[in-house]
Amino acid sequence: MYFEKVEDFDNLEVGYISNLSGGYISKNTHLFDNIELNKLNRFILEKSVYGTPIFKLGKGGNKLLILSGVHGNELPPQIANIKLLNELVAKKINNTLFFIPFAAPKATMDNRRFFHTLDLNRAAHVNNSLSNVIVQKIEELGINFVGDFHSTAFNSNPGVESIFSTKSPTPESFLIASYISRDVGCEIISLDSAGESYKGAVEDVCNLKGIPAITGEVLSPFSTVGDGSVERSLLQMKSFLSYFGT
Repeated sequence: MYFEKVEDFDNLEVGYISNLSGGYISKNTHLFDNIELNKLNRFILEKSVYGTPIFKLGKGGNKLLILSGVHGNELPPQIANIKLLNELVAKKINNTLFFIPFAAPKATMDNRRFFHTLDLNRAAHVNNSLSNVIVQKIEELGINFVGDFHSTAFNSNPGVESIFSTKSPTPESFLIASYISRDVGCEIISLDSAGESYKGAVEDVCNLKGIPAITGEVLSPFSTVGDGSVERSLLQMKSFLSYFGT
């Protein structure tokens, strides 16, 4: 996979997961109004017009992915993702971090859960779906651990701030989730085996491939940004990185 250096940011590179998923994030005013329009964020938004960008920060150590936007209308983690990248871009870090702020920019632009009628978190096992391509790139890049961050509304599933994990075949998924749960004070939802409740979640497909992964959920109404939800998602992401000493 090809990465290029990002001008003015010595430690940052950018590549593309897909060139078929682009969208104008600025059209989603609920999200756009919560983004600081600095140089880096303008660059991220510009790149998202042409597909799904992935950003690489640092080198060495574990390779960790912060993923968000698998559901386009779950806005807090997408905002938190770029906030995290902004916080870390000028710092010395001891792992290699990958960021996918907008998994499907077109779905985020439209403020819709689905990408071309497909629920990407039920399709990561479907060959050449966008979420399947993301998993393919995770394998290609040799990413060791994945944090997939979402939001959930009251009276939906799970409907509480939580961390999903599985104990088999990747027990470290459960250990990571337990750490985050204790660290930020949210529920842990752990399944005995990946894919046993439903198929196609990015987390489950990664775990089945031997890549420990968790899913973080914060509370926010769908298609908007609930009070404090960005901050809670950012805490989950930072806790995920903290588990690996970042």
